[in-house]
Amino acid sequence: MLRTGRLVLTPVCASDRDELVALWRDPLVREFLFDGEMLSADEVTRIITNSENSFATVNFGLWALRERSGGPLLGTAGLRGLDGGPDLEIVYSLTPARWGRGLAGEAAAAVLDYAFDTLGLDRVLAEIDESNTASRAVVERLGMRPYETVQGVLGPMIHYSLMRPSN
Repeated sequence: MLRTGRLVLTPVCASDRDELVALWRDPLVREFLFDGEMLSADEVTRIITNSENSFATVNFGLWALRERSGGPLLGTAGLRGLDGGPDLEIVYSLTPARWGRGLAGEAAAAVLDYAFDTLGLDRVLAEIDESNTASRAVVERLGMRPYETVQGVLGPMIHYSLMRPSN
């Protein structure tokens, strides 16, 4: 479990399935997530199972975001392998009703701290659709810097990197 000033992040689990299906099927959320595809409930179940297995074996995956006081799922944040290589990518999604309040950045900052402090990573990557200006702003506020642009399914994707902070 991770905590921020406003959020509690807990690993996603089977009881989150229906809320995740609703979140990830929202047209505004999936515009840049899962290459715009509509996920089936079974696909969401697979993502949850993969995340649970990942936490059990390598200590990272997807966290569900909720207010510290409880309540419904607000979104997700987490780490996943990128293209089979050794690097991990930070990912996040947030219900549109909560956009513009800094929650995605707050959750992503907690995940980055976890990546560097708990997992001991030297760097974390992000892959953002070039046209997703809001998500690009989130990672840039976190200190991530672009290092290349590649062609993605929906158009150009910008790859970002953040190195472990030196103390």
